Amino acid sequence: MKSITVENLLGNHKSYTQVTGDEKALKRVIQTGEINRPGFELAGFFKHSDFRRIIVFGDKEMAFIAEMSEERQKEIFPCLINEEVPCIVICKGHECPKVLKDVANERNFPIFQTELITGAVSSELMNTLEEKLAKDTLMHGVFLNIHGKGVIIKGDSGIGKSEIALELVKRGHLLVADDAVELYRVGQKIVGKAPAVLANLLEIRGIGVIDVSKMFGISAILDKNDVDLIIQLERWVPSREYTRVGVEENDISEDVLGIKIPKIVVPVSSGRSMSVIIEAAVMNMRLRDVGIDSSKEFVERILKNIDHNKQES
Repeated sequence: MKSITVENLLGNHKSYTQVTGDEKALKRVIQTGEINRPGFELAGFFKHSDFRRIIVFGDKEMAFIAEMSEERQKEIFPCLINEEVPCIVICKGHECPKVLKDVANERNFPIFQTELITGAVSSELMNTLEEKLAKDTLMHGVFLNIHGKGVIIKGDSGIGKSEIALELVKRGHLLVADDAVELYRVGQKIVGKAPAVLANLLEIRGIGVIDVSKMFGISAILDKNDVDLIIQLERWVPSREYTRVGVEENDISEDVLGIKIPKIVVPVSSGRSMSVIIEAAVMNMRLRDVGIDSSKEFVERILKNIDHNKQES
């Protein structure tokens, strides 16, 4: 199970001020991307509570605490702060209640304050944690943003993936990763990025490694992108039947971390401009997204022509 420490999440964040706890307290581990707004817990109901979650206090929680007697706070807060809870975040500039602060100091527990509104804090924490704790995998290939779509180009070693990527970058598209793509799932999307050691780099056989950001400018690269399409490059086999009209077979896809990503198999042979073909594949995908299917239109034209010829005869 992936995890992140409180220190890595909030320790150096400018919007959050640490109120209690020392460096050891910041080593607490977070293993879930969900947060807890502890309404039932403040009322004393702890059954089914998931103590692995970050606790967030907003206006309602602070108003409820203000109505609690000091004796009741001393009874509830020690149950709220245990070894499983990573930390507490108090929003909208509210002061940390004295009893809560005393219990936290006694147990070396981290509490943070922020001026941010509760909704913004909740969204930021969950989005960040979802990304940091997401399931991930590694895929070999080149990843680019082409006409706004995230496209992974796969194929056998030496088939020319990096050379195609270089040509596409020259044509104004954006490089995300070459050779290896780190993929992780965020909700119902797959996001890809380059491993840190390979960021911005492109390997061209016969030349070596080039830094795309320095050669073409910082605007030629992206840190990460959603994956919308996988293009599988295959060496041309004359005996194999390839898609020509576009309706010969059902759409294919590839399963990546439980998400089906549309996939296209493109044969590679001398004389074919692969960068132009890949651009066309992406533009055709965008047209399909808005309901325009050229393959179906072609079939409809043929059928209409057949009907017309029948009527004339």
